[in-house]
Parts: sequence; structure tokens; C-alpha cells
Amino acid sequence: METADKYRALEEYLSDLLREDAAVAFSGGVDSTLLLYMCRDAALQHGTRVHAFTVHSGMHPVTDIASARRVAEEAGVELSVLDVNELREAGISSNPPDRCYRCKFTLFNRIRREASQEGISNVLEGTNEDDLHIYRPGIRALKELSILSPLARFHITKEEVRALAAQKGISVARRPSSPCMATRFPYGTELTYGKMRIVDEAENWLRSQGFSNVRVRVHGDIARIETDTENLGKILQLRPSVVEKLKGMGFPYVTLDMEGFRSGSMDIQLKKEED
Repeated sequence: METADKYRALEEYLSDLLREDAAVAFSGGVDSTLLLYMCRDAALQHGTRVHAFTVHSGMHPVTDIASARRVAEEAGVELSVLDVNELREAGISSNPPDRCYRCKFTLFNRIRREASQEGISNVLEGTNEDDLHIYRPGIRALKELSILSPLARFHITKEEVRALAAQKGISVARRPSSPCMATRFPYGTELTYGKMRIVDEAENWLRSQGFSNVRVRVHGDIARIETDTENLGKILQLRPSVVEKLKGMGFPYVTLDMEGFRSGSMDIQLKKEED
């Protein structure tokens, strides 16, 4: 199906769904933002309401909440920020292999309860087609809680999401993905909010140096930097300042991953064990 056909089918689906109030699990990223805008437009047709819910916790980059507030204001949609202690409430302080499932279940169960108190039964979120083809154990939690994933339902890819968001003039159309900070640590590693905050600070500093797509993966005393392959030379040129900065943050060893940035690089061992 062509992108235009998928988009029309999605619009028709949301128009029918928004005959009643709906809630959107909203991170401020491009997927949930496109969904939020489309739900808002559908709600305007029927005089119904869209309520966005964002989770605030130490497992997400500090810039996420500010972005979510700004984008929700741009969309003119009511936003509720929910404080959640994911390490305790989801039982994931040991960073277990099913961390994503436990976390998603905890977060979306909370959002569903909050939405229910508002008289809302339909809760939507922004999983896209590409997410269905990589390791995403949290998708099982969405199905168990009957959370709707319209972008995935109509096979809309990440590239199509960005293109559609750009067409709508959405400010975060090119914003890089921003997964939770636990993805920077190997499974089985004890997680603390303090450790994740340090990694967040390190990545923010690297972004300030011009590396928009970057991860700092932590292996004990080693900070392993991933960035796009075309930027490997640039980061080597900044080697003295990068080493000084990350050592000052408590990492005795600083390495550059020559394979470059790749989503889910910490899942490689799980895939080997499954094979």
C-alpha cells in the first residue's frame, strides 16, 4: 500500500475512533507527536477531547519532559505528567531481559487507570511498523492492556512518520529517537537513577558538540560511545576533550565503537542466547 493510501486509512480510523474522547501516551518524540496531532484533528471534527499523558521518571532523558510540554502546547492538547518510580514499581532495578515488558506494563497500566478516571476508554500510543521487526518485548504489554497502536496497525514506517510530521510542520519531525536510559547498560547490571543521570549528562554534552545521534553505553568502568559512522572521524578529532569530559564524569576508560551507532546494540547477547 502506498504511503498516501495508508495515511488516508489512518485518518479514517482515527476519525471514527475520536467520536469519543481518547488518551494518547505521549513522549514528545515524533511518533507520538504525529499521532497526537492526528487525534487532535479528528477530535475537532466531532467536538470530542484528546488528553495526553506523559510519564516523568529518572529513566528518561531530562530533556524529554520539556519537549513533551512544549509540543503538547504547540498542539493545543491537555497534558498530564505522571510521576512514576519505574525501578521500584516495575521491579527492574536488576535490568532483567524482560525489563521493557515490565516497564511498559507498569507505565501503561498507570496511564489506563488515569484515563479511566477521566471517563476515557481508548488509550493510543505511537509504535510504528519498524518497531514490530526488532526486539520490543514491551509490545506484549500493550496488547495485554488493549492499548491501541494506530501507526503500526496501518504499517506506517519511521521514515513515513517523519515525512508526514514534516508535512504537518511538526517541530520534532527530525528529532532523534530517545529510548530510556536503561538501554545504555547490559542486562543484569544493577540500575540506579544516579548512574542513568550521569549517562544522560554525558550524552547531552556530546550532543552539544554536534553529535545529534549518540549513545554512551556503560560496561563497568568503560564508556563506549556510539555515533553515526560519518561522525567517527569528527569525534576522534575531539578526542582530548571527549576523554577529559567523560573521565571527569567517573569513567576511567573511554572507547569509541568503530561499528557506529545502532539501535538495540545491548540486545545482541539476548539474540545469541535465543539462537
